[in-house]
Amino acid sequence: MDKPLKILVIDGYTKEGRDQFLEFGAKPAGMLYDAMLKRWSPIPVDVTLLHPADPGTELPDAQGLSEFDGIAWTGCSLCLNDDIEPVRKQIQLAKDGFAAGTPSFGSCWAAQIAVVAAGGCVSPNINGREQGISRKIKLTAEGLVHPMFEGKPEVFDAFTSHDDEVTDLSPFGVSLAGNAWSKVQAVDVRFDKGIFWSVQYHPEYDLGDMAGLVRCRIPKLIRRGFFPDEKTARAYIDDLQNLHDDPTRRDIAWRLGIDGDVEDEATRCIEVKNWIEKLVIPSLGQS
Repeated sequence: MDKPLKILVIDGYTKEGRDQFLEFGAKPAGMLYDAMLKRWSPIPVDVTLLHPADPGTELPDAQGLSEFDGIAWTGCSLCLNDDIEPVRKQIQLAKDGFAAGTPSFGSCWAAQIAVVAAGGCVSPNINGREQGISRKIKLTAEGLVHPMFEGKPEVFDAFTSHDDEVTDLSPFGVSLAGNAWSKVQAVDVRFDKGIFWSVQYHPEYDLGDMAGLVRCRIPKLIRRGFFPDEKTARAYIDDLQNLHDDPTRRDIAWRLGIDGDVEDEATRCIEVKNWIEKLVIPSLGQS
């Protein structure tokens, strides 16, 4: 293939949210996605980064979105039930992506916005916030045979950080995975002309990225009861970072209950690799 894939990365965070990541030494979501796509695509990728929550940002319509080979959505700290312009604009952007027929993929916010754009619902998780590592995600019968999960274990852990969850898939969505905390952990939404594969967790994170995210969220996580105080939070962050820097620290992995599901990059990122190889590349040249 002579030309690189043209992928639009939609980073839904506000500028304030992105600046907070930088302030605490964490990578912005768009940067994580840029690196993941380029790492796992079998052919070169040309990434265009879009920040739809920024005031005055002109968003592409369906015709503009059809010029991309794929659309990738990052996570986001906004809430889809908030009737504010940055949320309304992104819902419309997702609808236009479906109308364009451009294959889409994404994490966390992406699963929620795909469902809402297709007429489904998202609500605060009755179990509260799911944070750090999502345990024992299990593929549904549909997920077991879905191409996004080819090569993935039937049950696995994954990095996570979210308050809301999908509560109504609409007639256009299919649940591909779930766990005891969040019933819907992955979806395939087929609406209008488009296909949107997405996961509620974060394959783009590694242990260092999760350490950075927790560092940004210390006050919030203390309020939510994840840590009793800042000292405990920082000890957890240090554990994540130290294991990232030295994977031979099996004492830390044992203490945190971490294994290859999140440590092994190839296992962690199989979904995005499959999306590129099994949906984006085969769709090239199709109307």
